[in-house]
Amino acid sequence: MNPLHGRTALITGSSRGIGRAIAIALAEAGADVAVNYLHREAEAQAVEAEIRQLGRRSTTVQADVSSATGVERLARTAGERLGPIDILINNAGIARVQPVEEITERDWDELIDGNLKSCFLMTQAVLPGMRARQWGRIVNLSSVAAQVGGVVGPHYAASKAGMLGLTHFYAQRFAKEGITANSIAPALVETEMVTSNLNARPERIPIGRFGAVGEVADVAVMLVTNGYITGQTINVNGGWYMS
Repeated sequence: MNPLHGRTALITGSSRGIGRAIAIALAEAGADVAVNYLHREAEAQAVEAEIRQLGRRSTTVQADVSSATGVERLARTAGERLGPIDILINNAGIARVQPVEEITERDWDELIDGNLKSCFLMTQAVLPGMRARQWGRIVNLSSVAAQVGGVVGPHYAASKAGMLGLTHFYAQRFAKEGITANSIAPALVETEMVTSNLNARPERIPIGRFGAVGEVADVAVMLVTNGYITGQTINVNGGWYMS
């Protein structure tokens, strides 16, 4: 069964980690997938190859999604190669662990742009097509940091909290147009970003271990294939934050 057959997905920051897992999972569910990367071209091409082995169409597009010009080129190129974007996963992000007294205005701007502005720019780029077709799925990868502060810094927590506000607005605004918007808030999923952070320890998690990228990808597929869930934040966090 391929519930997403005929749909095209674009996943930002999908050359590795959670983004990669979501890209593969959506392909397994039948979607064609545009893989976005910033620096890791070889890894992105490996994801594309794996998707093609599943019998789905795929392409890689290098773009900085914190830039309006990068976003425009990404959305246009992906659309030209695979067709209109039906599914947007805003996964690309930056985490910079810093003592709070050392965070500068430049640090703040870089994380807000990389995590929050990118989410806004990408959504704005694909919304017109979704509205014209009266079908769309938007999933934003936030973080438990949006809810409890986390272990990275205030710039990271603020950027991830802002994503929840964006999700709520798009969900209520476009609910009657066949477009859903939801967030996933993971905590300490075993990725390069987490394992390189000395403050990220599995004992912080009630379940007692890091999460797996596949556990987040499962939720993304559920949100994309369910047309009745919108405006929600799904917490994949091992019990760190309970809502």
